[in-house]
Amino acid sequence: MSDIKDTGQRNKLDELKKQEAEELAEMLSKKYNLPYIDLSVVSINTDALRLIPEIDARSAGIAAFKIIAKKVSVVIATPNNPKVVEILGRFKEQNYEVIQYMGSFASLERAWERYKEISYSMETRAGLIGVSEEQLAIFFEKAKNISDVKSLVEETVQNNKTQGVSKILEIILAGAITVGASDIHIEAQEKETRLRFRLDGVLQDISLFNPAVNKLILSRLKLISGLKLNIKAEAQDGRFSINTKNKQIEVRTSILPGPYGESVVMRLLDPDSISITLDKMGMEPKLFTILENEIAKPNGMILVTGPTGSGKSTTLYACLRKVNEPGSKIITIEDPIEYHLTGISQTQVNEAGGYSFLEGLRAALRQDPDIIMVGEIRDTETAKIAINSALTGHLVFSTLHTNSAAGAIPRLIDLGVNPKVIGSALNLVLAQRLVRKLCQSCKKESVPTEKQTALINSFLESLKVKKVDIGPIDPKKVWVAGKGCAACNGIGYKGRIGVYEAIAMDDEIEKLISQNPSEREINKAAIPQGILSMSEDGIIKVLRGITSFEEIERVVEF
Repeated sequence: MSDIKDTGQRNKLDELKKQEAEELAEMLSKKYNLPYIDLSVVSINTDALRLIPEIDARSAGIAAFKIIAKKVSVVIATPNNPKVVEILGRFKEQNYEVIQYMGSFASLERAWERYKEISYSMETRAGLIGVSEEQLAIFFEKAKNISDVKSLVEETVQNNKTQGVSKILEIILAGAITVGASDIHIEAQEKETRLRFRLDGVLQDISLFNPAVNKLILSRLKLISGLKLNIKAEAQDGRFSINTKNKQIEVRTSILPGPYGESVVMRLLDPDSISITLDKMGMEPKLFTILENEIAKPNGMILVTGPTGSGKSTTLYACLRKVNEPGSKIITIEDPIEYHLTGISQTQVNEAGGYSFLEGLRAALRQDPDIIMVGEIRDTETAKIAINSALTGHLVFSTLHTNSAAGAIPRLIDLGVNPKVIGSALNLVLAQRLVRKLCQSCKKESVPTEKQTALINSFLESLKVKKVDIGPIDPKKVWVAGKGCAACNGIGYKGRIGVYEAIAMDDEIEKLISQNPSEREINKAAIPQGILSMSEDGIIKVLRGITSFEEIERVVEF
């Protein structure tokens, strides 16, 4: 009982001391003719706080707690401190308007505690997170694989009261960059929030945390993505950048409302991921030669087809880099611009502002281009103008949402394009998917199953018909994923590669187009071209130990 009594007395004493400190600060404020403020009842803006380095703030007895444009509010304990005068002078030199308040050291301590939240960031504002290279280096040293990232993320999330939401978000982003994730999913569920990273096209669980933490992360994300904080029942899309010493990574933010709160997907657009060249994309030599010849032509259309996330943009960018020469004018119409290419005029679709793919294409043709890239053909007018552009001396690159290369031709006809001009305008249709590569450190040899043997035998017969030579292979040996190792983060797969098929325009295909053919008829007519189908390309990569049957079956229909 005496312990409880002593604790109560100590608490009362502490309260009295705090009260006296606030009263003293209020008295001093009148003496110095400055307004008094108690920061325990005021929100502190960390963007304002970072204007004064922590070491300077503590030694001078000052803290910035609010900023609007070039107007900054500061609280000080002693106005005549020379260090305070120096800091205020600095603000004046930078053209800040400073509003001064008097406060107690308890108020200042509350502000200084918030420096923990910005220790990993050098700069944070709407649209930009500047991550300290030194702190990233420390994190990368600790996080050698996905297990380490999981541990660090969970540790930071559990310590959110002391770490702060800014650090939680930065640890999540740094973790995703470390393991090479393409997307970050923060999913609101009934009792907890789920964090997952998409690695090589497949989602991996990272952590589960309290919904209260999710609300804090959401607020922070909305702020830096330029989204509305008070909108919670509508979908929102924004973007921001992660600035490091060596590069800038664009992040597209998508927020979707749900029954248990808002869920977030962040797509990380790392410029390193599109630095791959055409010869490194995994195309068979024959298809690679055909594609090289087609993109070297001065006019015509090249279409890339496949679902979202199949690597179409990477292929188009690789093609653009190949044809980007000083003597050529290249214009792109994209939605959105995912990566910035030097020497190319890139424009972004803005439907709300009336700048659609159609309007963009019309405008681009008035800019005297040699090469045009249209991000996607979605409607009849865009399809017709793109085809006509290919007929009038332009090389046109675009994408179409079809499941196969052969499906692009019926799709263009369905969009209202005259079949008579498709044959003259279309050079090549390329279809693709991305499959995960087996980890070369832990993959294992295996004997194919009965079903796999049948597929391999059918594939070998198809090669004879198409007269394709793929070199020596052993049809009785396939490769499968191992249990995982340090090199592949314990997954068994590391990296991705494309599987492709294509239809080149020739006399047989051109004759067939006027008859409104089916995909099957087009595929049959294309057999003499000797180009592998996606399933055949996949089986070659299995027999060569690049990927597994399970992975090919996951993304390709046999």
